[in-house]
Amino acid sequence: MNLSYRIGHVFFRNLMSYKRFVVPTFIASLIQPLFYLVTFGIGMGAYMGQFGGKSYLDFLVPGVLVSSVMLSASFECLYGTFIKMIHEKLYDSLLATPVSAEDAVAGDIAWGAFRGLVSGTLMMLVAMVMGVSPVSIPSVLLLFVLMVFVGILFGSLAMIVTSFAPNFDFFSYYTELILTPMLFFSGVFFPLDRFPGWMKSFAQFLPLTHAVAVARAVFSGVYPRGLVANFLVIVGLETVVFWAALKLMKRRLIK
Repeated sequence: MNLSYRIGHVFFRNLMSYKRFVVPTFIASLIQPLFYLVTFGIGMGAYMGQFGGKSYLDFLVPGVLVSSVMLSASFECLYGTFIKMIHEKLYDSLLATPVSAEDAVAGDIAWGAFRGLVSGTLMMLVAMVMGVSPVSIPSVLLLFVLMVFVGILFGSLAMIVTSFAPNFDFFSYYTELILTPMLFFSGVFFPLDRFPGWMKSFAQFLPLTHAVAVARAVFSGVYPRGLVANFLVIVGLETVVFWAALKLMKRRLIK
């Protein structure tokens, strides 16, 4: 694969374009996760009782935070990339410069990861206002690292879907059949230990499950023995899907 420093040029171009819509996108990034925190964390939390000696809101925040990263990175690399590719013809312009197809795609994945990082950071600030925060400064730094990895992972997965998409409607299959079920089967809202055995096994094949496990450990400051395996799953899968996204998008862009 032909990757170079020009990835930064693509990222910077997206950043300059993003400045025009920063307020609406900040609001959009907050709406759904904030809805989950208020309705589930406060509303349902009043009836849920304690989870390991902590409130339901403490249990909920880490999962909602990483899911907000997942959704922001995914939508940016689905709809945002499709618009730039089909409607704005931006990729055609980029490929007429020294920027390679791999640079252009990697730059957009990096941009999707950055959008996810912004959403996750906003969500963390809201959670801190509500009284839930990581236990220490190193934990905050670890959380930022996790959000970057999660953003690249789900941005790459979304880019693979975009490489096959004939129109906007195609994305509904991915969002409704993959992303939405993942929210409910990855331990975001309920502990996995209460699920049936087959559902627990199924959850281990979902990348969000491992991201939620790491985020929850970072927030609590308690790091179980299997946490390294969770992180390695994220990194390993991310590596595979990132290179697959570059290859598949390059095939679509250069015919």
